[in-house]
Amino acid sequence: MLRVAVAVLLSALALGAPNANAQATWPQRPVKIVVPLGPGSGGDITARLLSDKLAQKWGQSVVVENRPGGDGVVALSSFIGANDDHTLLISPTSTFTHHPWMHDKMPYDAKELVPIARITNPLVAVVVPGSSPWSSLKELFADVRANPGKLNWASLTGFFDFMFEGFLKKEGLVIAKVPYRNTVQATNDLAEGRIQLILSGYVVVRPMVQAGKLKVLALTASRHADAVPGIPTAAEASFPGLTIDGLIGAFGTRAIDEKARARIEADIADVLHDPKIAETLVATGQVVNPGGAKEFSAAIEAQKAQAAEAAKLLGMKAAQ
Repeated sequence: MLRVAVAVLLSALALGAPNANAQATWPQRPVKIVVPLGPGSGGDITARLLSDKLAQKWGQSVVVENRPGGDGVVALSSFIGANDDHTLLISPTSTFTHHPWMHDKMPYDAKELVPIARITNPLVAVVVPGSSPWSSLKELFADVRANPGKLNWASLTGFFDFMFEGFLKKEGLVIAKVPYRNTVQATNDLAEGRIQLILSGYVVVRPMVQAGKLKVLALTASRHADAVPGIPTAAEASFPGLTIDGLIGAFGTRAIDEKARARIEADIADVLHDPKIAETLVATGQVVNPGGAKEFSAAIEAQKAQAAEAAKLLGMKAAQ
């Protein structure tokens, strides 16, 4: 009888060992990274740079899947709904921070997004036509004050546009809003002078800036960036209310256990310390800013607070 009991115990331990080992050696199969933006965006570039290095570390393929559309709702709803322990989301937080004020009812449960690692602060630029007479934010906004409603800006329905509307309201500036469905058309029209202003990720407008077709008056970032020397921040240009940091990070769902999340966090930080990776990210207009789940969560909460302030100025209520 004793022999049988011992045999059963040993058998149970043997069966339990692989499970414990599986948790310790995540991932056990290929990993998917969902990006809620199209190819060439800051989030996409970041995800693809990380994916190759993470695949080497994890011994599994890491595939990037672009799921643009619906102001980020398509990707977020799918990601949260899948609740898969081998699927990550790498995204600018600006994809969803403003959603509570853009929907009567939230189309997904934001509490199911689990912050894992802060990655970068992508630079967002205040951009005007290269042929425009303005060389500073002061000159631009002085013109706006002198000619209320005469100038216009391209709106692409996102967090930074939401924040810009709050800024305009607070400053008492009146600029006509022209909705656009994609950045390419908006920047082309800006270069042609059909519109006068856009807030855009620097990586998107950089080629046209370098060609002299567009001009960057300021960055919304809270600090200078090596990628664009000589360009002032909005605060330095006398408009601190336009200080809005971009933020890209990695998320999981609750399906990913704590040990796996800790490994992902540590491995992403390690990859970001690779000089070649950091150099490439800087060249695409991002500030490399690795941080763990705690730092990432705090940065998200700060961004949410900014959004709430803008919503209050605009008289908007959050979805219940």
